[in-house]
Amino acid sequence: MTEELDLTGQDSDAGSEEVVLTPAELIERLEQAWMNEKFAPDLLESKSEIVECVMEQLDHMEENLRRAKKGDLKVSIHRMEMERIRYVLSSYLRCRLMKIEKFFPHILEKEKTPHEGELSSLSPEELVFAKQYMANTETYLRNVALKHMPPNLQTVDLLRSVPKPDLDSYVFLRVKERQENILVEPETDEQR
Repeated sequence: MTEELDLTGQDSDAGSEEVVLTPAELIERLEQAWMNEKFAPDLLESKSEIVECVMEQLDHMEENLRRAKKGDLKVSIHRMEMERIRYVLSSYLRCRLMKIEKFFPHILEKEKTPHEGELSSLSPEELVFAKQYMANTETYLRNVALKHMPPNLQTVDLLRSVPKPDLDSYVFLRVKERQENILVEPETDEQR
């Protein structure tokens, strides 16, 4: 577990740089992405590079465990650690899919018109899923309900029908290092 992994990231100059992470740092980043996604009201930026690296690391660990002695205590401890990592990874991906299913029209609309400097919040696979989910939802609504409605009511605007993420909801956060000069704006009567 002392080997280092390469994680390719994008910097602000639109070039690519290699970030070298140890497996422990990689798992720490996965856990941080998982907690951030879990407590954020909206879909956050995709961490597909971290997911791919963790999956490669799990495959590598599985190969190493196949070669290890059967009945060794270290093997069972490593298997438990692998299951813990798999749980965090699958929970992170389930959380993202749940948000995509819940807010799919708004997420797809946001993907159509990206703002300057804003990265895509969906991985390519998630984008395909979101588009298929939207097409399936529209087909289902049309076949089950809309075709039985009067002609003037046979259309539905999913952007208005599906609730938006509540970006004004409270979130939990933890400050990891000391911060100076933080300005908190006072609440107005509307914000209370």
